[in-house]
Amino acid sequence: VMSSSSSSALEMEIFQYIDAHQSDFIKDLKEWVAVESDSVQPHLRKEVMHMMALAADRLAALGATVNLVNLGSHQLPDGQVLPLPPVLLGELGKDPQNPTVCFYGHVDVQPAKKEDGWDTDPYTLTEIDGVHLLIRNLYGRGATDNKGPVLAWINAVETFRALKLAMPVNFKFVIEGMEEAGSLGLEKLLEEENQSFFSDVDYIVISDNLWLSNKKPALTYGSRGNACFFVEVECGSKDLHSGTFGGIIHEPLLDLIALLDSLVDSTGHIQIPGIYDSVAALTEEERNLYESIEFDLEEHRNNCGVKKLLYGTKEEILLHLWRYPSLSIHGIEGAFHEPGIKTVIPAKVIGKFSIRQVPNMDLSVVKKQVVEHLEGVFSKRNSPNKLKVSMPLGVKPWLADFNDLLYKAARRAIKTVFGEDPDFIRDGSSIPVARMFQTVTQKSVMMLPIGAADAGEHSQNEKISRHNYIEGTKLFAAFFLEISKLH
Repeated sequence: VMSSSSSSALEMEIFQYIDAHQSDFIKDLKEWVAVESDSVQPHLRKEVMHMMALAADRLAALGATVNLVNLGSHQLPDGQVLPLPPVLLGELGKDPQNPTVCFYGHVDVQPAKKEDGWDTDPYTLTEIDGVHLLIRNLYGRGATDNKGPVLAWINAVETFRALKLAMPVNFKFVIEGMEEAGSLGLEKLLEEENQSFFSDVDYIVISDNLWLSNKKPALTYGSRGNACFFVEVECGSKDLHSGTFGGIIHEPLLDLIALLDSLVDSTGHIQIPGIYDSVAALTEEERNLYESIEFDLEEHRNNCGVKKLLYGTKEEILLHLWRYPSLSIHGIEGAFHEPGIKTVIPAKVIGKFSIRQVPNMDLSVVKKQVVEHLEGVFSKRNSPNKLKVSMPLGVKPWLADFNDLLYKAARRAIKTVFGEDPDFIRDGSSIPVARMFQTVTQKSVMMLPIGAADAGEHSQNEKISRHNYIEGTKLFAAFFLEISKLH
């Protein structure tokens, strides 16, 4: 184990190198952002392929062994067959004395066009001074999601090589090009490689999310899952005219509205019997984490553009975003929704809603509770219409132990680089890839974001600040040293 004074001298040397090579690191990001690797639109698939090749070249240049695993092809709804981008499996260092850290990232991006409301060309990385003179922002699609973090990790590894330092850990890389389109083929690959590629991996790190605030770093240890439901009510084979049939039939839309109305009350409480029974109890240690979190309630309310939130304290808001289930109604298919008036009685309507899952809720139990509740409400209406309830999608929540060694190492690295302890946060939405890695490999998984809350992933004017990109690179380098100290 290095003494703290020699380790801080080493950190200084590493940080100085990173500061001195900022412009190179930004040039690399500019090259990557210029590739329109949009995995959602079929005509850009070849750009995704090109991006995978660039990532492979970059890792090979570091001296890593790189394997681009072919996943075959997939069929689109219109019948078109497209090749899937390969998944990159890379490794660097095989010292049995060192721990092995596996990094996951993706190099595909969400669609973006200048005319969507971007101030700059989305595929030209553009540096602009922020409101605060110290902050310079790098705008471009993929800057924060996820090309910036992938490059920051690679830059950190490269720094050790450039300074001819011994590698503190063994590295493995999993980089894909289909994350924005549902990570097609990834889970099957992880299962196939579990006994081989992942056999000697100790830790898995994902950097594909954001801090909760604009200034304070965060570590993410959990996310909610999601169970999506369709509730279908059908009376006959065709739509009817309300002048001819209104008042003499059981209208499906009335049934459906009664069903949807029975799901949640006006305080946000889910009214399905038993739904809260298996929600994990809140521990004292966990509750304490919420108190120190930097989170501006008013700012969050303004961002939503609403007059009032359901809860009045930071703690209550975060608890209900992260560790309690919620139910949202998303829409009704089959109902008339265009402007103007159309006096139609729709023959079949489908209500769509979802329940955000939290630990220890079981998807099959939730489905049973939902079906029984809706069937109970429907039977009381004595309607002759046909009811069908289905759950087309179920994603489980993910939860890690924030006292794990991996989190301790990351916390120390954050303290070294940013001078403060991170917020321990969860995510209200689903992070399928974290859950997938944890389920398949049974290894420690951590999410270590470097993007600030206002980075705008998936929206117009996506950015990463120069500060977050460069300090994020330092964070990863310091993290490697902290992990090696644990062993």
